[in-house]
Amino acid sequence: MKPRITMVTLGVDDLERAVRFYRDGLGLETPGITGTAFEHGAVAFFQLQAGLQLALWPRASLAHDAGLSRSPPSRTDTCLAHNVATRNDVDAVMAQAKAAGAVIVKPARDTFWGGYAGYFQDPDQHLWEVAWNPQLIPED
Repeated sequence: MKPRITMVTLGVDDLERAVRFYRDGLGLETPGITGTAFEHGAVAFFQLQAGLQLALWPRASLAHDAGLSRSPPSRTDTCLAHNVATRNDVDAVMAQAKAAGAVIVKPARDTFWGGYAGYFQDPDQHLWEVAWNPQLIPED
């Protein structure tokens, strides 16, 4: 199997609130909520980078589509990592997330692996790491 991850979907409790956090608070671009004409169809997409999108979908709709019963969210089952170009960028993204309503769970600090990173949770308790890794500087 050749992995082709093209979308990361986050189940959310309040789709409009989640869209405001990611669009208005973090500045991610989206055409907005689509699919509202269909039961369990309302979703919002955000283009992250070439070939990768973030989807926000109500937890109830995700559970329905997968044929699973809805379960309580876990704050540590998944973590999305945002690698930035400089240490200062880590602080800037963390501040932006906090201003947008994120909970800072671990302020940015030097890491054991030689980088600089911190963690926040979005309004639905999804965990994000914001990191500067001198070995993995992103190309913009």
